[in-house]
Amino acid sequence: MIRLTDGTLRVPQSLTSDDGRLIGNAYVDVVPGEPDYDRWLAESVTEEEHAERRRRWREENDDLEREFLAFKADAEARDTPSAPGETAASPDEGSGHADEQDAR
Repeated sequence: MIRLTDGTLRVPQSLTSDDGRLIGNAYVDVVPGEPDYDRWLAESVTEEEHAERRRRWREENDDLEREFLAFKADAEARDTPSAPGETAASPDEGSGHADEQDAR
């Protein structure tokens, strides 16, 4: 919830159909004295606090996204065959070379 300078709260609200499908999202203004105002007030932030949270989230998300992409690339590199026709072996399968399979 966003708390405006005049005390009005902007509360997000979703409208759904009878079968649960999302029709739309909007903000509803709740002014002091209306039902649920006090309940929403405790969770509200100013517009400046909201903007700061969004900015921090975007910055921290960039770091998290870079970390995830590096992890994903590493995982894909481990699963990618090194030569045409080869398949990637799981760690417990071994390399599949004949000398490992020969139990003489």
